[in-house]
Amino acid sequence: MPAIDVATTSLASAQTAHVVVAAFAPASGERTDPPEPTAMAQAVAEAAGIDLGAELTAVGFDASPGAVVRVPTRGAIPASTIIVVGLGPRDEVTADRLRGAAAAAANAAERTADLATSLHAEVDDIDAAAAAQAVAEGLLLGSYRFSSYRSKPHPFELEVATLHADEDDAAAVREVVEVAGVVAAAAALARDLVNIPPQDKRPPVLAERAVAEVAGLPIEVTVLDETALEAGGYGGILGVGRGSSEPPRLVELSYAPQGATSHVALVGKGITFDSGGISLKPSPAMETMKMDMAGAATVLAVVKAAAELQLPVRLTGLMALAENMPSGTATRVSDVLTLKGGTTVEVTNTDAEGRLVLGDALAHASEGQPDAIVDIATLTGAAVVALGERIGVLMASDDDLADALLSAAEAAGEPLWRLPLAKAEYGDRLEGAIADLKNSGGRAAGTIFAGLFLHRFVGDGLPWAHLDIAGTAWAEEASGYLAKGATGVPVRTLLAWLRAR
Repeated sequence: MPAIDVATTSLASAQTAHVVVAAFAPASGERTDPPEPTAMAQAVAEAAGIDLGAELTAVGFDASPGAVVRVPTRGAIPASTIIVVGLGPRDEVTADRLRGAAAAAANAAERTADLATSLHAEVDDIDAAAAAQAVAEGLLLGSYRFSSYRSKPHPFELEVATLHADEDDAAAVREVVEVAGVVAAAAALARDLVNIPPQDKRPPVLAERAVAEVAGLPIEVTVLDETALEAGGYGGILGVGRGSSEPPRLVELSYAPQGATSHVALVGKGITFDSGGISLKPSPAMETMKMDMAGAATVLAVVKAAAELQLPVRLTGLMALAENMPSGTATRVSDVLTLKGGTTVEVTNTDAEGRLVLGDALAHASEGQPDAIVDIATLTGAAVVALGERIGVLMASDDDLADALLSAAEAAGEPLWRLPLAKAEYGDRLEGAIADLKNSGGRAAGTIFAGLFLHRFVGDGLPWAHLDIAGTAWAEEASGYLAKGATGVPVRTLLAWLRAR
């Protein structure tokens, strides 16, 4: 990813390959009407002797969100090109719209060394700090490429993006740019971990990667191997990992700054590859199952970033890592597992394995009596059916916690939708035939069933929220600042929530 600088010189005088400005879609909504360049866009164009409105109209630029057009300056200003990005109608522009526009600019400039922009200052009715952070994040997230496994890496040459700000605003912009750099790097780490093929991130290896990622930070790491898991009664993690030749792990990350105002536990599902186990998935359904550890990747990225940002929040992060494979030693359908704390679970579907590893990890997290527990998991296909690939599921036992997460998700551009924790309606479906619980309740209300199952392992009275990111953790096509493949969702949401606590 490029470095982000801040400058106080005029944008038109920037010594760079491209200057990036914006335009609004016509207020009429008619595509035949001309777009409306921002005041900054007009100023840069005038310095270059260009009638920007006429140029945009001539090429049919509609200024829809993320649309991009290049206008050559022919040497009239230092920059060789003015890149104009669309923001859509003026009254619909949000910080997230700016984030997407910045990403579009980064993509348009990927084969040049630098660009300069004042996008963050071109919309008056958005909080200045939020706008600057969004633009910086968009530039960084839009620059993300994962090419480690290509014989010829994707060419990407953008090294520096400069935000131009007034002298009075420069210090504040530098501050949020620094935050944006940490946040975007955290999202990129989660993306990297999810994109890595499963042979290179089996549970012991991913646990070692977690230790290496936080080295040098004020984070203590404890890794429970199969022997420690057996001794501690973690029957869910052990049961899921039983069919693999590589044993499971539970990684605990502890960040405890002096003066911490609260204690939050983050619990992540970390199935490094999900074949479905004995309840084997069809082959097409396995193609993206290297992403079934996105919850654990999120936990690692968030705890690391929180320490780098020196947030005054104590964090306990738990990565429940296992590989769900079929073999002669794999857990069978109708086997009974004893999870941490003694609850017994009849396994009616070995492809409903994420809730088993999370049950152990939630029970472990509850022992620390945190002020809030949030688990993150690519848990149910039902969540994808209900809300698709752009909206995640939120379930919660506490309204204040749910509202805070919904607000953070909106600010981050990673929307969530709250589903009910419908215990009265569906709680009876949890009961097993010969054990305390069963791990699958059929197709109807599958996401709610999974949430109710998880809640059974949360300590009494502890505020808890569950984020089902089965749809949002992976993108089949690139869109805005989301690359094809791993998205890094909901890393930025959780960091926004923690920063606001």
